[in-house]
Amino acid sequence: MENCLMLMFLCYMVKLITSDSVNVRLVNGNIPCAGRVEVYKNGQWGTVCHYAWDMTDAAVVCRELDCGTAVKATYDAHFGQGSGPISMGYLYCSGSEPALKDCSSNSQYTQQYCKNHNLDAGVICSGQGLRLVDGLHLCSGRVEMLRTEGWGSVCDAVFDQQDAEVVCKQLDCGAPVQVLGAAAFGKGKGPVWSEEFQCRGNESQIHVCSRSSSQKQSCSHDKDVGVICSGYTDLRLVNGSDSCSGRVELQFLKEWGTVCDACWDMRAASVLCKQLNCGIAVTVVGSDWFGEGSGEIWADVFDCDGNETKLSECSISSWSRAECSHRRDVGVICSSEHLHTTLKS
Repeated sequence: MENCLMLMFLCYMVKLITSDSVNVRLVNGNIPCAGRVEVYKNGQWGTVCHYAWDMTDAAVVCRELDCGTAVKATYDAHFGQGSGPISMGYLYCSGSEPALKDCSSNSQYTQQYCKNHNLDAGVICSGQGLRLVDGLHLCSGRVEMLRTEGWGSVCDAVFDQQDAEVVCKQLDCGAPVQVLGAAAFGKGKGPVWSEEFQCRGNESQIHVCSRSSSQKQSCSHDKDVGVICSGYTDLRLVNGSDSCSGRVELQFLKEWGTVCDACWDMRAASVLCKQLNCGIAVTVVGSDWFGEGSGEIWADVFDCDGNETKLSECSISSWSRAECSHRRDVGVICSSEHLHTTLKS
């Protein structure tokens, strides 16, 4: 009888949250994979009380959000105080759960002791704890990574082309064009990460790469490494009579956009035709040929010499977006285009 009563007491005190549909999000972080933990429960978003909150619980959140591994579990409303209900607290995750809703929780203690949002829990995950700073566009700049101590730069002595492949891929910035050392994008602040990365180049995120345990002792912000990525992940020719002619469009950060004619010449067109297996470039034309596009206008100048096999191998510089409009969308006709159909005088 005593054992039965104890079992009933434990079942009452520690409630498994499996009946409710719970979604999770991170709020108020400076990157997508960090912030105040909020759960959607009973039709509204609420926060998580930090009592019993630890790295094991944080690991479940990071995994559920596809944000890599847990770097830090935060307390005392580190990412600001939320509003609405305090939906969960006194979580007891084992670490193997696929979602936070599968962890045990003491709902009675939460109601009794979690009265204020100054106890809101947060998390910093490894995924997307990566950025390029002080570059000419979003896909170039000084490499900075987020760890427990905060944002820090990376020593050029421990970073190579394979590491750059992963950085550009993780940031949805295409392929690496150039790796630059000696603080080419200015000196960072905070720590300098100096463990050697050992990426193969096929990893999806930098935190997955192996790292040496030893650190370079001679690293300082004078040796901050930077990367220039191609800035696009796909390209196409639109509104032509076949796939080898049309308005030039590049996909950048999952969004398609056009290219300003001031940023383009026959050498860039030659590389594009080659990359698309469309023969050689015949001519570069304006928007009166293939119509005006919509959405973004990418004002990156492709400085190709014509011998490259991909646009990502060309040097990139920036042009003023103020000088560009969709009336200046560039188009290309490659040699496999049936020239007799629409040649204009």
